[in-house]
Amino acid sequence: MIGIIPAAGAGQRIQPLGCSKELLPVGSRFIESVERPKAVMEYLVERMIAAGADQICMVISGEKTDIVRYFAERDYAAEIFYAVQNEPRGLCDALFRAEPFARNHREVLIGLPDTIWFPENAYRASLDLHEDANVNLVCFPVQDASAFDSVVADDTGYVKRVDVKIPNYQSLWIWGAVITTGDAFRDLKLLWESRHREDEFLGHLMNAYIEAGNSVRASHVGEVYMDVGTLPGYHAAQDFLRGLRRPEQRRAA
Repeated sequence: MIGIIPAAGAGQRIQPLGCSKELLPVGSRFIESVERPKAVMEYLVERMIAAGADQICMVISGEKTDIVRYFAERDYAAEIFYAVQNEPRGLCDALFRAEPFARNHREVLIGLPDTIWFPENAYRASLDLHEDANVNLVCFPVQDASAFDSVVADDTGYVKRVDVKIPNYQSLWIWGAVITTGDAFRDLKLLWESRHREDEFLGHLMNAYIEAGNSVRASHVGEVYMDVGTLPGYHAAQDFLRGLRRPEQRRAA
């Protein structure tokens, strides 16, 4: 199983920063019993490893050497390696930079590096729910879906369409992560190429994939989804994680 993390974006919604947006400190971790800041991207890495990923490909731009340095500081239970997106050409272009490494894997996990979501086992819960799905959208509820890819599914969990960042959305469930087979991931790349690589957002490509006669499943297993790529989202994530820590602190006291 391989995880793919597209981390080449400039993060213009939250700039200027002194680091890549994927390394924004949110919450903390303990290193040799010492509490240290934790990068937002590390939450996704941990969730991919917990789901069974033994390799993780991070797609970065040439300027994001700080990401390489950060993840070289400690050992993970998965091999972490990198592919480079030379120019910002959208999410689909970034994801498919990793396709040569993913095509032979049984399962491919996709996630966004500036998000934090719960439950932590949402990947595994989705796999258990739709074990035979070639493409599985891991869905989370939000209060306002206009800034996300809203997933419209039927009563049996098959996706009818994905509404990409529209104000008149029909569903408050968005995809926050994706699971595909290696073969399906390659098919998505071939479809993207046949469409002259014009699809920037994954939701548009998913719609074309469905229109071509392929099935996509939606797993409504998510509970909380936070986009840390905006300043309000960053503050909300900090507040939420502090709230999770307070009961533990009270017990320790």
